Amino acid sequence: MPLPKTTFSWILLLHHFPMALSPYEQLLRASFRAEADVATYLNEPTRTAYTAFEQAPKADLAFRFERVRLGVAMSLLKLLADLGDHEESRRVMEVLHKALRARSVADIDATITRDAKLFERLYTNLYVNDEGEQLLNLFERALDADTKPLMDEVIAEALDLASELDFDASDEDEDEE
Repeated sequence: MPLPKTTFSWILLLHHFPMALSPYEQLLRASFRAEADVATYLNEPTRTAYTAFEQAPKADLAFRFERVRLGVAMSLLKLLADLGDHEESRRVMEVLHKALRARSVADIDATITRDAKLFERLYTNLYVNDEGEQLLNLFERALDADTKPLMDEVIAEALDLASELDFDASDEDEDEE
């Protein structure tokens, strides 16, 4: 099979063969499926955060790792929000998205600290099914991960879970009521 020569053909090739994408980027794309979400949340620095982390000089490693953590956490909350139409998840996801625009670890911390109450409310009056519990567990593990292997493990498990989620089940449950 000859290789495509146009940019459009390359885009089609990447769309049909997602293994060309890193697991991190696959997770982002599995979480942000709608065109509007992709345009809003998946800018180039967010999509390439993992690659930037892998290529970062030692002085920049902590900041680049935090950007990966934010992208993974934001993806997990997007999946949770879509799974159960959970508004608190969407609010925390917005804080994480805002933190992704920060220029330093201190700026990230300041952004998160300003909206700490939203993180506390995330678990208040929250009823989730088994899949939702797994997403919350992965979210906590993403926040706790402090090494590349731990983050890679969270990304791999999140990607596996994302492929198994049934977003239509909550809509069907509501229709039955």
